[in-house]
Formats: sequence, C-alpha cells, structure tokens
Amino acid sequence: MNVPKAMQDKYDEIAQLIKEFSDQHLNEEYLELCLKLLAKLCRKRPSPVLRGRITTWASSIIYAVGQVNFIFDSNQEIHLSAEELSEPFGVSKNTAANKAAELRKMFKMTHFCDEWTLPSKLLDRPNFTAFIIY
Repeated sequence: MNVPKAMQDKYDEIAQLIKEFSDQHLNEEYLELCLKLLAKLCRKRPSPVLRGRITTWASSIIYAVGQVNFIFDSNQEIHLSAEELSEPFGVSKNTAANKAAELRKMFKMTHFCDEWTLPSKLLDRPNFTAFIIY
C-alpha cells in the first residue's frame, strides 16, 4: 500500500494487528479492504491515526469494513458480533462503533459501494437498473 514515509511505522503497527485478527476471523478480501482503509487514513493530512490507540484504530477499521459488508448478519459466511470485533483489541464495542461511524462518514462508506464491498459480494448487490422503465 502506498503510505507516506512518515506514516509507515504507524501503518505497520496497525496493519499487524489487523492481519493477526484477519488470520483468525476473516479472509483475504476483508484484509485487503481493511489495509486499503488504513492506507487512506495514513495519507490524510494530518493523519487521524497519529492520535489515539493503535488498537482502537485496528478495531474500528475492521468494524467499519465489516459493517458495510453485513458482518453482523448471521446469514453471512463470515459473521461476528460487535463484541467479537472489539474485545480482542481491548476496545469497547461502543468505542469501536463510534470510531467506525466516523470512518464510514469520512470515506463515504456505504452498503453496496463498489470501493468498499468485498469483491466476492459485488454480484450480490441489488440491480437497481432493473427498475428503470424505458
């Protein structure tokens, strides 16, 4: 990921936490989207990741990506509760949820958005063009 040199150490610290969690609970698609979001955060000026705990950032990044991909829906192949996403990081689910909401707003992360939807889920999106009347 393309990250400013001054942010590389912070990126590496948070990325390591995300990778460890992903190895146990997620998949490669989730990992890639989470690292993409982390890289975008590191490129912002000033970068928000310079403030706060790295565990809060890791948890919140996973929470935000998970939320827009329905990770809380038990019908999904990969599903976790808010507690399962936050507790391994020593972060309360409220803290993770609040920070994730900031991230979703900051990067316009929504359900079925091309940029933040898991590649394997892109074809599952509703086909809104089917409702166009010619």
